[in-house]
Amino acid sequence: MPLVLLVGALALGCFAQTPVIQKVRAQTTGSDTAGPRMMPTTAASTQPGAESQITGKKSPVHSRRSKAPATLTEDDGLSVIAAALDSRTHIGRQNDCSHLVHAIYDRAGFSYPYSSSSDLYEGTDEFRRVKHPQPGDLVVWSGHVGIVVNPAEHAFFSSLTHGPGIDTYDAKYWQGRGPVRFYRYIKRQRRAHGPSPE
Repeated sequence: MPLVLLVGALALGCFAQTPVIQKVRAQTTGSDTAGPRMMPTTAASTQPGAESQITGKKSPVHSRRSKAPATLTEDDGLSVIAAALDSRTHIGRQNDCSHLVHAIYDRAGFSYPYSSSSDLYEGTDEFRRVKHPQPGDLVVWSGHVGIVVNPAEHAFFSSLTHGPGIDTYDAKYWQGRGPVRFYRYIKRQRRAHGPSPE
């Protein structure tokens, strides 16, 4: 779907989420992946010390497990995009990009303490910098922030001169803003009764 149609649908408030989300999902997980496809494995074959069904060798037993925090999945990212393209998110008349992005993430269920676009550009504890964006990631310049809608088309959603809308981050204007950075939201475990034991 061309960007013009997305912007037009947004302006009319009649955005049909399913076709756009399906297109973004197809473009980000489709046939553009390089290399051979991996054979499916069973849960037993991926456990430390378990024998591989492919090679017959045992997998190494690691004494420590990776504690890298979980980040947004592609499905989570699509829910952020859906919140961005939902005209009800914009009722609060968010005047600047960082407040708009903050409101969208909050509406999608991924809250974080408000940060200005300059703070986001430098990095915060709530986002991890990534080289290859996926839908729902932040696209950030020093002084402006948006949400990646379709990385294959370099499309992002943000507060623009004419109001909330979609543009491409490789457009000449945005290239003139300086180096672009991408950040992915880090999921935090919800804590109902204080911190969880480590």
